[in-house]
Amino acid sequence: MNSAIKITVGAEAGATTVVTKELTVRHSHSNMPEVYATPCMIHLMEIAASNAVQPYLPAGWVSVGVDVNIRHLAPTPVGRTVTAYARVTKVTHKLIEFEVLAHDGKNLIGKGTHSRAPVNLARFEQTLSGLSA
Repeated sequence: MNSAIKITVGAEAGATTVVTKELTVRHSHSNMPEVYATPCMIHLMEIAASNAVQPYLPAGWVSVGVDVNIRHLAPTPVGRTVTAYARVTKVTHKLIEFEVLAHDGKNLIGKGTHSRAPVNLARFEQTLSGLSA
């Protein structure tokens, strides 16, 4: 991690979405219930975590997800607003660890942990271009 990056334990942020039919498990699997899909909830948690640390990163840097350990606790129907929250719990020389949760206005629908790594975007994209098929 760049030594100029000073991320504070306790930094937090959120992200919100309204559950639409496109965000339900039925959208991908017609025989499943029309409820908020677990991958969509995890994605929202990742956005919240990214939002929590982006202000601490130098220009040209972003964070990328490297680990998720999430439990989906309750179903959420179409029309509800889901808010994910992320709080930094630990910062090491390579990773930022978070406690994450999601709530749909009535229930805690998910919780767990997530880790992200800060990366220089230009360098990351250069490495990626070398992997092209």
